[in-house]
Amino acid sequence: MEDDKLILAIESSCDETAAAVVKNGREVLSNVISSQIELHKLYGGVVPEIASRKHIEKINQVVEEALEEANLTLDDMDAIGVTYGPGLVGALLVGVAEAKAIAYAAKKPLIGVHHIEGHISANYIENKELEPPFICLVVSGGHTHLVRVAEYGVYEILGRTRDDAAGEAFDKVARAIGLGYPGGPKIDKLAKEGNEKAITFPKAKVAGSPYDFSFSGLKSAVLNYINSCHMKGETVNEADIAASFQKAVIDVLVEHAMMAVKDFGNDKLAIAGGVASNSALRAAMQKACDENGIKFYYPSPIYCTDNAAMIGVAAYYESLKGVSHGWDLNAVPNLKLGER
Repeated sequence: MEDDKLILAIESSCDETAAAVVKNGREVLSNVISSQIELHKLYGGVVPEIASRKHIEKINQVVEEALEEANLTLDDMDAIGVTYGPGLVGALLVGVAEAKAIAYAAKKPLIGVHHIEGHISANYIENKELEPPFICLVVSGGHTHLVRVAEYGVYEILGRTRDDAAGEAFDKVARAIGLGYPGGPKIDKLAKEGNEKAITFPKAKVAGSPYDFSFSGLKSAVLNYINSCHMKGETVNEADIAASFQKAVIDVLVEHAMMAVKDFGNDKLAIAGGVASNSALRAAMQKACDENGIKFYYPSPIYCTDNAAMIGVAAYYESLKGVSHGWDLNAVPNLKLGER
């Protein structure tokens, strides 16, 4: 145990209050998540002010639970890791303030972690053999990034969405067909009952930027299709819409990911983020990887959603490089990947 490095990690960037204890960057000793989904369902999406207040209520509780579940104390920790961006500024501030207070009181190093770096790092938890370099597709409610992971903590963003993130498009389409929030899992479930070839929706390409994504046009096409059906008095088949929309998103994600892996001479592809738990995306990506001789990695669904275990993993690899932050660490809602 003397050579082991233990990280207490905190995540509060959106609507999950989470804390975890991670050992040596690959072993999760505890992972406690307090979700606010049921609360935000009432409003059809995350309300930032409500999220912040709920984080304040839950943060101490989840930290205590994480330590208790790991059967360890603050004295056993080697560092405190925390998400400091990107995300909702009020929500981030709660986690950052908690981490700073704990680190100061316990005299432990403080390590700020980029939220997307955390999602990428979630792949290391269950895939012990995975090491950089590899390509990672990060798909969530707020982000769609195609990233080249050159080495631990070193990233090159190859492509990103120019407008809506994939998860955001899922939520908006789900709302339009009456499924409610959160949209991703509900579209995934309903699509299994529909015909993905029933409706041809557009797949946008960004001129001059082959790795970039755009989902706003697709979302608008779905809304226009629904409105057209209503105006003509035609029946709207929600399952066919869900399946066809989902296929349009997944086809683009798979196509861009395969292109990046081939162009950069890699034989390893990982996916991360909330949308990475979508069953159709996993199946399509697995099929494409098998056909092209590419090793495919993905986290379990619990590590796809926002969680603190992934932040602990990222903090561990940052600590190996000697990265730590001072008491002036602040929330940075628009933090870019690779910034310090």
